[in-house]
Amino acid sequence: VGNFRNWLNEQELNDGQTDLRIQHLLDRLRDDKLNVAFVAEFSRGKSELINAIFFAGYGQRLLPSSAGRTTMCPTELMYEEGREPCIQLLPIETRAADTTTTEYKRYLDEWKIVPLDIESSDSMVDAFLHVSQTKRVSLDEAARYGLYNEKDENNIVTVHQDGTVDIPCWRHAIINFPHPLLKQGLVILDTPGLNAIGTEPELTLNLLPNAHAVLFILAADTGVTKSDIEVWRNHIGNQQGHQKGRLVVLNKIDGLWDEMKSADEIEREIDKQVSASASLLGIKPAYVFPVSAQKGLLAKINQDEPLLEKSRLLALEKSLSDELIPSKQEIVRDNTQGEIEQMEANIRSILDARLSGVREQLDELLGLRGKNEDVIEHMMSKVKNDKEDFEKGLQRFQALRSVFSQQTNILFAHLGMDALKAEVKNTRVAMVEARFTKGMRDAMNKFFKDANENIAQSAKQIEEIKGMMGAMYKKFNEEHGLSQAAPTSFSTLKYHKEIARLEKAYNEHFNTVLNMLTHEKISLTTKFFETLANRVVHVYKVANQDVENWLKAIMSPMETQVREHQLHLRRRLESIKRIHKAT
Repeated sequence: VGNFRNWLNEQELNDGQTDLRIQHLLDRLRDDKLNVAFVAEFSRGKSELINAIFFAGYGQRLLPSSAGRTTMCPTELMYEEGREPCIQLLPIETRAADTTTTEYKRYLDEWKIVPLDIESSDSMVDAFLHVSQTKRVSLDEAARYGLYNEKDENNIVTVHQDGTVDIPCWRHAIINFPHPLLKQGLVILDTPGLNAIGTEPELTLNLLPNAHAVLFILAADTGVTKSDIEVWRNHIGNQQGHQKGRLVVLNKIDGLWDEMKSADEIEREIDKQVSASASLLGIKPAYVFPVSAQKGLLAKINQDEPLLEKSRLLALEKSLSDELIPSKQEIVRDNTQGEIEQMEANIRSILDARLSGVREQLDELLGLRGKNEDVIEHMMSKVKNDKEDFEKGLQRFQALRSVFSQQTNILFAHLGMDALKAEVKNTRVAMVEARFTKGMRDAMNKFFKDANENIAQSAKQIEEIKGMMGAMYKKFNEEHGLSQAAPTSFSTLKYHKEIARLEKAYNEHFNTVLNMLTHEKISLTTKFFETLANRVVHVYKVANQDVENWLKAIMSPMETQVREHQLHLRRRLESIKRIHKAT
């Protein structure tokens, strides 16, 4: 992509718009990440698996790993170039506000920063312990953070005799350090136990669905439990049709290693567990990987090849590197190739126009060889007339620009962020003021209906703009010989799909009798806006950016052709003037 940009500059083919598109492409390639979420119930060995796959090179466990719950908050492991290695910790108190974790990521001063000394493994282990810190608070405080509800039987906290509960100190953690895999753009999302997913709606509605891959960890000693099946079906297995990027890890197979049994008997027992797990989750057995994370970690630290082979960790790592990473690269490659091909087509049309102009000019000049002054003056007059005709066409082009601007304003009125934010505010007021459940439901349903309707109106306006530009391209082609490129299409389907997904999540997680009865109105309203409404706002932001890029893309080729044609006419006139002067 960089070489393409350099070549455009050398050939004087680069303009501001093309250069901006190339810069966006380069930025996207640099920022591109592969997000892999690790999800499991407590005590399935999830943290141990992350240690075994990614951090065995440090010679000891980096992530805390012991019996019971060790992952207290969603934790992202990543590397951001230019930043010092550190752990960012978002205080649990921020859950009392109506702000998402994603939004807090923009404000570094809201996080506690723990520096990482990457030269010292012991120092890093101590720093990593911050992530699993807890504190004891009153029931009222836990309820304020959405971590306790006396009407909910599935509370993830245990009430002590003095009426207090232990809660995580942190809402979210981001660990930034230069591991080779993380440098390549890998981001690991380590989630709390499955029962904790519902307490941080952003996990359910944003982080998990948007993960390129999810590793769902079971334990061979417990098999597939009822809560495992529920979370797989509701949050992982069928998210947006992502079947391929969903892998199941059957951990702790070392519990099946029995010295009283032969290797074949142990193999059959493991195969039986794999088949049973695959059947219960409704996936192919090929997507279930039996491993022993603990033995795999031990084998890597001690460089014990036979034990590493027996742990089967390498088969899982191979699947990650051979299937998930290449499939992500394929998506990135396709997107990049599509953009470059579009730019190449625009450049090719410019070069074709230049070549055609040069040939026409050459024919004119050859035709003037040996001609008298009258013929040369006639040719000069003809070129002047062509230039005047084109300048009249330019006036029509300026008029088109004016209409284009008006149509664009109408389009952005439908997609306007101010209007959407006003809609969010009105919905919030309606929900707070609603005296009955029906009033709250009506407010939420209207919010989704209006969001979809605005995008539908935008689609109609887009078609109108496309038709207008198509007619103008045709007119300039007929009158001035400019190449007739059909304006590219723009589909709003993906925005409708994403809003439909969010509405489905609303119906499953909010719009239920149980939720309406067991949650206070303020709590439900807060959760709705903290998650779903903010996600709809995000969809609109993306749509605005995409539409803006499309509008530039359909106007840019015409602007470039008009500019090139002007230069061509000027060069023709100057050449004939020089010949006229010489005669």
